[in-house]
Parts: sequence; structure tokens; C-alpha cells
Amino acid sequence: MRTLVVLPTYNEILNVEPMLRALRNAVPSANVLVVDDASPDGTGKKAIELGEELGNVDVLQRHAKNGLGGAYRAGFAWGLEHDFDHFVEIDCDFSHDPAALPRLLVAAETHDVVIGSRYVKGGHIPQWTFLRRLISRGGNQYASIMLGLHVADSTAGYRVYSKDALKKIDFQTVSANGYGFQIEMTYRARRAGVSMIEIPISFTDRELGESKMSGAIVLEALVLVTRWALLRPFGRSVR
Repeated sequence: MRTLVVLPTYNEILNVEPMLRALRNAVPSANVLVVDDASPDGTGKKAIELGEELGNVDVLQRHAKNGLGGAYRAGFAWGLEHDFDHFVEIDCDFSHDPAALPRLLVAAETHDVVIGSRYVKGGHIPQWTFLRRLISRGGNQYASIMLGLHVADSTAGYRVYSKDALKKIDFQTVSANGYGFQIEMTYRARRAGVSMIEIPISFTDRELGESKMSGAIVLEALVLVTRWALLRPFGRSVR
């Protein structure tokens, strides 16, 4: 299967080189698409240089910072145009271990959506405090109950989608951009009836660069989940 790793970046100059080299070691046959949101620190330019060295690395340069969801929508569209079969979501900050990707890709041979999960048996978040873990786990449980997801980690950003799943989800009309993007993709996948599986991973906080997480991103997710849940009884679309 032809696999495309979609790697969104914004000011990841400290991480982009080690991440691309780690991906090349972990999945040598995979292609990588760096989707850079006009990083002022030169991330996009560095990615282009590394692509010339490593091979099978393309760079999609966007004109402004437009959110994680927007980056993935653009990356998925590019990949479908270039006839890829499977699409990987992964963070550039090493919170997702590239060495775990082969396990996710094995699961993708029999499932349309594979989620690298922190909250199934075997998953770990070694650096988080009890309070942070409680808030994250509580948010995931809220989304799962309100939307009928039956997924332990709907906010997880380490995933593999088949091209058929992306088409059934109609990803280009997904409106959320932050945490909500992952939840909305999960919700649509569940509604579309595609097969999903959660594979345990270890999640670690970034060591280099600045986190993109904010209170506004979390609030967006909570508001969207509540809105979608209120629409569910009436059978209305989440688009």
C-alpha cells in the first residue's frame, strides 16, 4: 500500500530534521508531505532541503497559519490527488513516537481508521500530572458518551486513515481546526460505519519548541461536541 505521512508544521525548525530522519528510519518506503503554515523560523525551507537529501519528501507551503484541521485537509487532498492509499497523522514535536508507526500501519491493513490511543490498555502518558490526565480523560469520555463514539481517545492525533475512509467521512467539509478536528473526524467515521481500532501508544510532551495548545482550542472542542450532541436526536448533519 502507498502510504503518505502528513506532517503539519509551524515554527518547528528544531524538530523537523530529526522527525523526518526518524520517519525515514521507521517507515523507509513511506512518502512524507510537510504542510507548513508559512513558518517565520524557516521550517518550510529546511524541509525542502531535507527532501532533496532524503527523497520522497514533499513540502506543501501555505500562506498563513490556518490551524491543524486546515493543514490536514490540505494534506489529505494532496495525497488523494497523488493516488495514495493510506494517510498518517503525526505531530512534528515527537509527542508521537515514529517508531510506533509500523504497528499502526499493520493494523491499517484490516481497518479503515487506526487511532494511536493513550487510553486503551497498554497506552501511557508518563509525563502528565494526575490533574492533566483527569481533564483529558474526562473530555474524551464526555465526547464518547455525548456522541456515541465508543472510542477511548477521540482527541488523539496519531492516526492512519484509508483513502476510502476519507472519502466516506467527506473530510473536506470538516469544520473544526483544533482538538475538535480529531473528534469530528472520529464522529464522522463512526457515522459512516467504517472500521476503527485503537492501538496503544506512549505519548510524551515536546522537549523542543513551543506548544500550540491553548485554552481556546480546548473550548472549541467542548462547544462543538455539545452542539453535535444536541443535533444528534434530530438526525441532522454535523457539517
